[in-house]
Amino acid sequence: MTQKIVMVGLGMMGAPMAHNMLAAGLDLVVCDTNQDALLAFQTKSVPTFTVPADAAKGRNVVITILPNSDIVDHVLFADNGILQTLAAGSLIIEMSTGSYVRSMDIANRVMAAGHRFIDAPVGRTPREAATGNLLVMAGGSGADIKAATDIFNAVADTTLHVGPTGHGLKAKLVNNYMAMVSNAVTADTLALAHHVGLDIHAMTKLMSTTTAGLGQLNTNYPKKVLAGDLTPDFPVSMAIKDLNMAIELASSCGASAAFGALAKGLFTEAAEGGLGPLDQTAILNHMLDRS
Repeated sequence: MTQKIVMVGLGMMGAPMAHNMLAAGLDLVVCDTNQDALLAFQTKSVPTFTVPADAAKGRNVVITILPNSDIVDHVLFADNGILQTLAAGSLIIEMSTGSYVRSMDIANRVMAAGHRFIDAPVGRTPREAATGNLLVMAGGSGADIKAATDIFNAVADTTLHVGPTGHGLKAKLVNNYMAMVSNAVTADTLALAHHVGLDIHAMTKLMSTTTAGLGQLNTNYPKKVLAGDLTPDFPVSMAIKDLNMAIELASSCGASAAFGALAKGLFTEAAEGGLGPLDQTAILNHMLDRS
């Protein structure tokens, strides 16, 4: 069946994605409540709409990329929503980063109405959205992911099918969790460097060459805990010792070392659970048991 696509949401990510789909020759109409967001498409003679139900007439694929799950819900299910006029058995591709609980409720209601559902949030930035080099993390059936191949290829250079419905959003949220925690840890560390009298730029250069900056996923985890090898390159007990000394240094200079205190507590728990002599990456096993 020929895919007739309606895209709802023309923000910082949605607008360039829509332009790339048009450049790829896909049959696309666009919808947004912001009239200004529609202007660039009107100049290309692309059908534009402000009412979702009007946009969905004669369409069989829906892409939503919206600020939150409440708006997605409204766009799909309101009296003037997409599902009022959408063709039977259509494919809904939800690309927003929203609430997992709400998204699964939306998915179940979409499928109960006889449609198909993929959650496929995107990673990277508006720069990659403009160049068509996004990362798509897709959750859904293999057949539905395959049906969306032309769409994903138009907006991304990498598409990962990470599991069944819901796993795309799970992957995005877990990835962003790590990114934001790492951001805060980086700020905490550079602030510590500053407070103890070190030059932030010199420390950035230094740490960008060590595990501190390269990250455990790029250095120790693949060859140690994820490979089932916990023979100590650097044991949990040494991690506690070094954290103690770093926290002492921070205290002597009036710095907080907030994440150091948290990490010390977790490593101490691991040591008390018998992991002290094992490689520092054994903290993963402690966290799995702790959960």
